[in-house]
Amino acid sequence: METFLLYNRWLHIAAGFLGFFVAPVALYVRKGGAAHRRWGQVFFWAMLVAGSTALVAATFKGLTFLLLTGVFSLYLAFFGYRSLYLKHLSEGQRPSLLDWLLVSVGLLVFLGTLVYGMKSGAVPSLVFGAIGVMTTGRQLWSYVRAMPQAPGQWLLNHISGFVGSYIAAISAFSATSLHFIPWPWNFLWPTLLIVPPMIWVQRRYKARFAKGQRLADVVEVRIQPESSYAKPTLG
Repeated sequence: METFLLYNRWLHIAAGFLGFFVAPVALYVRKGGAAHRRWGQVFFWAMLVAGSTALVAATFKGLTFLLLTGVFSLYLAFFGYRSLYLKHLSEGQRPSLLDWLLVSVGLLVFLGTLVYGMKSGAVPSLVFGAIGVMTTGRQLWSYVRAMPQAPGQWLLNHISGFVGSYIAAISAFSATSLHFIPWPWNFLWPTLLIVPPMIWVQRRYKARFAKGQRLADVVEVRIQPESSYAKPTLG
């Protein structure tokens, strides 16, 4: 078992560091281009491996913080990726059974995380729980309501999901490795540093959508026929 956990740990570290370096590349290159898609896919799989190995280690060693960050990072990575499948919600597309299951399970998990944080006073549980509940609650509401999503909302979800997953991964690394930063700032600084510019970028996109600009004028988007709704492409 110790050998398995050792290999799991090194796999977790390798995937995490790969995600750290790949995410800025995906953010820097032209959104929707071939490079963005390629590095975005590498980041998604890196976060999938890092989050899964974190869950394994947390389960065997009883590490609540690692468990929470693993769940949070995994959900947001899936949330950002699934948004590429749902880019036609503004045109009447309906979410699949997988989407309903993901958001429902996510909401229950994050509600439990938030309640646990309130009872124990654990800062990570409060922060992850609150953000998770807001994210899943908003997504569930967009599935339930009769009105279609606003044009371009899938793009904002894509940004929130992948950037949020990146923040969770950095927060976990900082809280467990950067001991020279006092608690809870070693956990909170990635959120405080990255969330404001993310919100600024999203507001710029929303303003351009509100002016009636086409999505293809905002980012490079390949227009898909209705029969290809299930194929996630950006660019």
